[in-house]
Amino acid sequence: MRKTLNIGLFGFGCVGFGLYEVLQKTPGLKANIKNICVKNPNKTREIAAENFTFNPDDLLNDPEINVIVELIDDADAAFEITKRALKSGKAVVSANKKMVAEHFEELLQLQRENNVPLLYEAACCASMPIIRNLEEYYDNDLLESIQGIVNGSTNYILTKTSRDKLSYEDALKEAQEKGFAESNPILDTGGFDAKYKLLILLAHSFGHIAKPDDLLNIGIDGLGGLELKYASEKGWKIKLVAQAFKHSDGNVGAFVLPKFVSPEDRLYNVDDVFNGVVTKTSFADEQFFVGRGAGAHPTASAVLSDISALTYDYKYEYKKISRGEEIALAEELDLNVFLRHEKLDAETLKPYFKKVSESYLNGEAGYITGTISFENLKKVQKDETLKKSFVLLDVIR
Repeated sequence: MRKTLNIGLFGFGCVGFGLYEVLQKTPGLKANIKNICVKNPNKTREIAAENFTFNPDDLLNDPEINVIVELIDDADAAFEITKRALKSGKAVVSANKKMVAEHFEELLQLQRENNVPLLYEAACCASMPIIRNLEEYYDNDLLESIQGIVNGSTNYILTKTSRDKLSYEDALKEAQEKGFAESNPILDTGGFDAKYKLLILLAHSFGHIAKPDDLLNIGIDGLGGLELKYASEKGWKIKLVAQAFKHSDGNVGAFVLPKFVSPEDRLYNVDDVFNGVVTKTSFADEQFFVGRGAGAHPTASAVLSDISALTYDYKYEYKKISRGEEIALAEELDLNVFLRHEKLDAETLKPYFKKVSESYLNGEAGYITGTISFENLKKVQKDETLKKSFVLLDVIR
């Protein structure tokens, strides 16, 4: 039987307003927004001023409010709100992937200590219900890998470079003009947003809780003309792909890298602001999820789904984490990659490769394709004196 939810809402941007509208039209959900806390008292809003407060205590200390929905973009403030809410016995719904990823272990402990749920489907892939599927459908040891396009902004930019033949700079400018990318887009283009999402997916997929510094993330901000031309000549596209997979040593490999994808790859046709995730299991082989990964309405739909789940007292069980299995991040990996470099660095970089399949030089730059260890890839990436970019061809397992 459904319970009635009295919601305290933090934040009233596009997603918050969209959620408010939907809840007004779905009385059968048994959820209503009792109070809304916002930061700027001078901003004009779509609904009457009596619906708002500027004091977080008005929500967090209200005994009638049993759910906090947190939709602000400040990860540190979001964590303080979430922590206080859980400690006071209120359930929480959040869309803040940075907050969840950075504080996963503490948030898990707070849920257990206070016996209240924290749901965050909207933090990973907006409209795609990937977390709940990992929790319920893949709550076993049959999952072998998960990989996907989990950042809509970078996917839009890469779509423009491959389909419309724009330069990276022009594609980024267009994404910023359309509101898909921020004026300082490094959170997206540097692969950090995708990494936060992968950290969450890693915990629900394989039961391993990692810190942001534990995972390598290489974004698309270093891509140049040689990579784009190489992809075009092969009939491929470049996608920013987050992935985690079981390694032969029993541990889990995980990282975020740009990747060449062929027309046979399920991610090939995931374009514009869409997200796509491919899971692979021992028995069912591959399964494919696709949906809008950016925008107010897709995000609001995931928040609404979590609210609906709370009316039935749903909570994540964290089954794989609860088993207490000793799973570490695999470091002994070999990858086939494309490495673009400056002309003068060609001979310096070749010794990092176990095997060189192809090398090319023009008047200014060049590339190497071949097999490199994960350790050496990270060494080259860390060297800030080198102008370079990596694009993944495939993982050797």
